[in-house]
Amino acid sequence: MRLIAEDSLFLHEFHSMMHLVFLDWRQCLNARVRLRCCDNVCVTSFFHAGGATETDDLSVLQEKIEIATNSKDINEADKMHLYNAWSTLLDTTSDEVMKSSDVPRPPHLENCRLKWERNKKFDSYSDNGVFPPWTLWKGSLGLELFNQNYSDSEEWRQMFFRSNAKSDRAPYPPWIAGSDEENYPLTRQVQRDVWIHQHPPNCSDPSLRFLYADWERLPGFGIGAQLAGMSGLLAIAIKERRILVAGYYNRADHNGCQGLARSSWSCYFLPETSADCQKRALDLMQSKDSRENGIIKVKENYTSKQIWAGHIPRIWGRPWKYMQPTTEIDGRLFKNHRKMDRRWWIAQALRYLMRFQSEYMCRLLNVARHSAFGMQAAKMVLENVPDPPKPSISRTESDIERLVWSEHKPYIPGPLISMHVRMGDKACEMEVVGFEKYMELAGRLRKRFPSLKNIWLSTEMQEVIDETKLYPKWNFYFTNVTRQDVNVSMAMYEASLGRETSTNYPLVNFIMATEADFFIGALGSTWCYLIDGMRNTAGKVMSGYLSVNKDRFW
Repeated sequence: MRLIAEDSLFLHEFHSMMHLVFLDWRQCLNARVRLRCCDNVCVTSFFHAGGATETDDLSVLQEKIEIATNSKDINEADKMHLYNAWSTLLDTTSDEVMKSSDVPRPPHLENCRLKWERNKKFDSYSDNGVFPPWTLWKGSLGLELFNQNYSDSEEWRQMFFRSNAKSDRAPYPPWIAGSDEENYPLTRQVQRDVWIHQHPPNCSDPSLRFLYADWERLPGFGIGAQLAGMSGLLAIAIKERRILVAGYYNRADHNGCQGLARSSWSCYFLPETSADCQKRALDLMQSKDSRENGIIKVKENYTSKQIWAGHIPRIWGRPWKYMQPTTEIDGRLFKNHRKMDRRWWIAQALRYLMRFQSEYMCRLLNVARHSAFGMQAAKMVLENVPDPPKPSISRTESDIERLVWSEHKPYIPGPLISMHVRMGDKACEMEVVGFEKYMELAGRLRKRFPSLKNIWLSTEMQEVIDETKLYPKWNFYFTNVTRQDVNVSMAMYEASLGRETSTNYPLVNFIMATEADFFIGALGSTWCYLIDGMRNTAGKVMSGYLSVNKDRFW
């Protein structure tokens, strides 16, 4: 009994202290808490409900002294110096930014060369024909374990690759994040099957058939429309058991895309098929017999209806029947979208086409993050640098840094809302709403998640950027690009930016939107439609999607 009494007394005292620690301002009023501060010391006085005052006996009065800890004062010049040092290294062609021992490691930047080389291994067979090293472990750790245990193993070849691969067993592609419940139905299985379909071990096999198609380049077709069109062509290729080979990509026809990547989707993301299959398709294109016999077909062999509104592949059944949208419009959670089958398929096709970023795309994202978050990152790093700093030594990564921590995504201020505000000529297709409506939805999110204060803003309108000043309690981030001062067509606006800029900055915004914690957009926008699909194959299903417009939805 004595032990029980002592335990009860301890628990009572513990709960009282914890009650003091977690009191918010409303609880403070109810509990008659007084807060007195002097310099860095705050005294919280707790008064019992009986009405004790500051002159009452000390046995009734309980005081908790809280020492406010100030972060190390960071000189603005020091922050700028580190930011500029990172900027200089960012401009180099090699990844010195990660290797220099004189400059602290930038947490918001990625080692693009290393990432690119690793992803190429995940996207191709080995020299001896072994299936890609898709293991149960992610990234560099998976490669290390694979090289130790399976690199020359016939067991791996027999267990994990079949010409008629059964997709109900491992391994699954490494580019899918989150659990199965956090993605569209069958996402992992579909991604594996599409990769195997697009990457036959022997592209010279005479039984293989191909579909060769340039990216759409009709006037007025934006990146979103191009992606939707290529998704339709991939569906046709799978239904007809053809290998899709994408040809000329007009948006990559600029000086930023160099060498073989010029005018190619591979400037931004890994190609849709192997180099061997691309070469085989180009050879077949030169053969009149191959075209007449249907060994290779081109986009012109199909009608617009087949490409844009044709049936999607049914080899996985009808998984969209089990989809529950997590989209809210006007305070109501939707039960169904229009054409759920197409929504599911385009999400799968986009995820495959954008499964791995190129080195060039990775560097574009590095530049965007550095411009937006670089000063914050510098402040964080400098707060943890010894004062005075230790002498510079050569930086050598430990195994856990190299194999495990390297898989962590680069720093962004979080939690983060991505917001795509579409106005301008979109008014001819749907009712556009003002920026304040988007911010109302952001306010709703903040009520549920009080730590939200960061917004990645994507918009072509300068007036939207100007309106951010009306919301001082939010931190806004956006790409540094010229925006529209007047309402002109999107085609005219893109022409004013030039092909390189008008392609690079939307793709950066697209990737940032897919990786943000939450998303606010307009369902009448094709771009938002595609972002939502990418998020729902990136473990973001349960993050939801708040839409500002209720007059039109997909």
